[in-house]
Amino acid sequence: MDMLVQVLAGFQSALTPEALFYCFIGVTIGTLVGVLPGIGPLAAISLALPVTFYLDPTLALIMLAGIFYGAQYGGSTAAILLNIAGDASSAVTCLDGYPLSRQGRAGVALFVTTIASFIGGSVAILALIGLAPVLARLALQFGPAEYFSIMLLGLIAASTLSVGSPVKGLAMVLVGSVLGLVGMDVNSGQLRFTYGFMQLIDGVDLAVIAMGLFGLSEILTNVGRDRSKEKPISRVSLRSMIPTREDIRIATMPAMRGSLLGTAMGTLPGIGPTIASFMAYALEKRVSRTPERFGKGALEGVASPEAANNASVQAAFIPTLSLGIPGNAVMAVMLGAMMIHGVVPGPGFLNDQPEMFWGLVASFWIGNLMLLILNIPLIGIWVRILAIPYQLLYIIIVFFICVGVFSLRGSSFDIFLVLIFGVAGYLLTLFRYPLAPLLLGFILGPMIEQYFKRAMLIARGDITVFAMRPLSAVFLALALGLLVVTVVTFLRNRQSTILVAEEN
Repeated sequence: MDMLVQVLAGFQSALTPEALFYCFIGVTIGTLVGVLPGIGPLAAISLALPVTFYLDPTLALIMLAGIFYGAQYGGSTAAILLNIAGDASSAVTCLDGYPLSRQGRAGVALFVTTIASFIGGSVAILALIGLAPVLARLALQFGPAEYFSIMLLGLIAASTLSVGSPVKGLAMVLVGSVLGLVGMDVNSGQLRFTYGFMQLIDGVDLAVIAMGLFGLSEILTNVGRDRSKEKPISRVSLRSMIPTREDIRIATMPAMRGSLLGTAMGTLPGIGPTIASFMAYALEKRVSRTPERFGKGALEGVASPEAANNASVQAAFIPTLSLGIPGNAVMAVMLGAMMIHGVVPGPGFLNDQPEMFWGLVASFWIGNLMLLILNIPLIGIWVRILAIPYQLLYIIIVFFICVGVFSLRGSSFDIFLVLIFGVAGYLLTLFRYPLAPLLLGFILGPMIEQYFKRAMLIARGDITVFAMRPLSAVFLALALGLLVVTVVTFLRNRQSTILVAEEN
């Protein structure tokens, strides 16, 4: 009964005119970002971060979250119409979405992805309502040793289980952790890694790193792309979006299976919507009686991955809000935004600020409902937006990056830092180093250091405290197991590559 009262209070907070306005702004920007290939939700949230500094914390988080899950809706549009993924999680939608478009069924495919996305988001929100309070109560039993161990586990899992080389992911985590140490140590007052630059005394701003790595570097990566070979955009009318009864029957169960799978995957660090969508596609192909249809326009191959990636995005808020542990880079930015606003996510968040917590959760469902309304009647507008010249778009984005960064502290030094991080992000992407683990290391690294120091102070310097506490020992054992598996897999792959090279 108490939870029901709190949920209703959350809806009351989320239904205020201000909350509805910023929720609408967030999901609209998110959809636009998802429709336009090459930008992505992380770059959009990074660009919007400075704007939220002037907003109420609840409104700021509602808008940023709307951008995140709104981008998942919009990402399928370019995938279906142009065979170009709006972001990585929409790549699998291209496999059957574009063949459906070529068959003249683009409207049905877009309608199914919208409904499946809504179902996936709704299932994950229900899981968030049920699981987050339980996890928060359990986490109240955690001490500094447990927090250190579980954050270390989350950091290692996010870098080794994500897409790309796990060894490179671990390397980027270390780089991010070092960047997080720049500035004055809060305990000793010593300056670390400032190299005489007084502007670095307070450390590197989260928005500067995010806008450089995921805003400017995305532009540098995409600005030279040859778009002359992109396919013509299919025309989509509202009448063409109406599915048949058979279409509904085919898509219903895959959407439910994808929702459940995506929810489960979203709660785990490092999985994210990309892996969830590919796993959902593989599951549907395995359970299908006609797997040969996949890749040729199977509606199940669109419904399940889209439900999975949206459910994964919503479910990613479960560990972030209840434990204070982000599972991916976007959640790391959300965590950083909350901390900037003086909100500390974790087990105390639900108890200390229930109105904000439940208001944020309620806004998720309201935002998903808005996206349902936005994506079906306004599909013609999103299709026409795909014709915007990208050269003009990139100039506008760079302008807003510079304005946003300068507004943080009124310092041109921050613009210089954004340029450095932008070039660094472009070069790292060129050599296939993942950028997301760097941001996770930047956010979690200093937190891990603080919990380590607290645990050592309480234990009077006895490092065995991490192994003596049962939960901490379990988390450390899992982290060590992941590291061992990662190293063994890397060595085996390297040995196989050498053998193949020698045979050739």
